[in-house]
Formats: sequence, structure tokens, C-alpha cells
Amino acid sequence: MKDSVGIIGGVGPMATVYFMDLIISMTEAEKDQDHINMLVSNHATIPDRTEYIMGRSSESPEASMVEDAMMLERSGCGFLVIPCNTAHNFYGKINDAAGIPVLNIIQETIDFSRAKGAARGRQIGTLGIMATEGTVVSDIYGRYCEPEGISTCYPDPEYQKKVNHIIYDCIKAGLPVSEEEMMEVIDHLRDKGADAIVMGCTELSVAYKDLDLGSKNEDLVDSLDALARATITKSGRKIRQEKK
Repeated sequence: MKDSVGIIGGVGPMATVYFMDLIISMTEAEKDQDHINMLVSNHATIPDRTEYIMGRSSESPEASMVEDAMMLERSGCGFLVIPCNTAHNFYGKINDAAGIPVLNIIQETIDFSRAKGAARGRQIGTLGIMATEGTVVSDIYGRYCEPEGISTCYPDPEYQKKVNHIIYDCIKAGLPVSEEEMMEVIDHLRDKGADAIVMGCTELSVAYKDLDLGSKNEDLVDSLDALARATITKSGRKIRQEKK
């Protein structure tokens, strides 16, 4: 299945399912055969990325993700995606191990942020990042933004606690998310000078969809949406145009 995309998933499981749903709903298709073939490793037992990065666990997730990448390559996938921002702290080793391309959610999100800003007639100088502590501490977005002349800002500690609560106590636990709490962090990042705010954790992408935040806030960018668009394009398909 050389025309398949391989998904290193389970990081987390709900975000993986939502990512697949995005690809299906966003692909221009009139019948089953017009859709993209996907091989998914919904590997939920991959060690926690943030716990390892923060030094709270000695179990590295890297080996599991590398093994999944090689398994999906052997299965005949044409390219790979990882619908998890924090996991991209290990992107280099995964990319090196795979003999096929691995799309990078961080780079795709930055590119999409710029394109979305340009469509609004606005240049993106600073990206505000809502993400896990692992993504924040490792400054994954900063590493990719700096060479492109873009600054990053992160929530202050009290607001990061709110983000952690939303990700772990609500979404990963299958509980509803408070729109008010999401907007408190978003407004905080706006106050810090963010030209656009990134849902830099794919669990937050679930809340972004459930609360319909995109239609209410034009300066928000969903990293999973950006990766889905890149996946569709890489697969040689067209993105479905929204009906007006």
C-alpha cells in the first residue's frame, strides 16, 4: 500500500481518532475510493512524552515510536505522520530511522499560521503556544520559529496549570472542557503580544473542535488541522472547499 499514510498514533488515542476524522472530512471525495488509505498504529502504551521530558519518568518514548515508524514503513506506507506535538521532540531520531518522509507537525503549523495570517492581511511576528509542559520546556516551537524570524510566547505558570488541567484532567480523562477556561489562556497569550495562538497539543485540538473555537476566534491555529491539510496534499488529494 505505497499510497497509504502511516500514522504513529495513540499519543493520545482521542487525538488520533480525531485526526483520522479530520482527514476524511477534509478530503475532496465523492465515494469511498476517493479517500486516503491510512495504516494506523494506535499505540496507547507508548511512554508519556511529557513525563520523560520533564524528568519525572525514566521511560523514553523514542524507541517505541522508532519501532512503529519502521513497522509502518515495512507495511508499505508512502510517508508517515505523528499527530502529537510533544512527540516531535524525538522527531530527529524517528525521521533518521524511517526510509520514507515524515511530515513535521511543528513546521506545518508554522507554515499554516503564516498563510492564515496573510489571508487576514496580518504578518505573524509572535506565536502564542498552548501546549503540554513537555512542549513548553523543550521549546520545540521556538526551535523551529527562530530561524524564520518568528518569536514564541508561552503561558505564565498559573495559566500553564490551566492548560495542564484541560489536557490531562479533562480531555485525556474523557471529560468536558470549559470554554471559559480555554478563553482565559487565549486572552492571556493575546495580552502577551501573540499575533496568533496555536493549539500546540493535539488534545487541545479536540476541545478546539468541540467548542467550535475556530469560528469564534480568527487568530487561532489548530496544529492537527494544519497536519491534516498537509497530509491530504502530500497524498495527492485535494482539500474539500468549505461551503459558503
